[in-house]
Amino acid sequence: MSTKIDGGLSAKPVETPLVKEANQARSGAVARDADVQKTPPVDSLRLTGEAVGIKAMAKDMASSNKVDMARVKELRSAIESGTYQVNPQDIANRLLALERQLLR
Repeated sequence: MSTKIDGGLSAKPVETPLVKEANQARSGAVARDADVQKTPPVDSLRLTGEAVGIKAMAKDMASSNKVDMARVKELRSAIESGTYQVNPQDIANRLLALERQLLR
């Protein structure tokens, strides 16, 4: 389907009145060519020692992405066969070591 738009419009361009600079609204009384002044910073941020430590630990963890694929295969096969045994004492010791690291 096509629609033809025809007629009704004048070929003469629409004229707009000129606006004088004196009539334009200005914010404040500062001249347009004046330098913009820098506003002083309002907010600041200071990291605690814990935050700095966590940030450093995250950086270390991100850089060490070595995966022992032989160990992964060994654990996967032990889990699938049902021979994998959980050592609660080892888990507790590792959690405590992690907590000690986080407290530094």
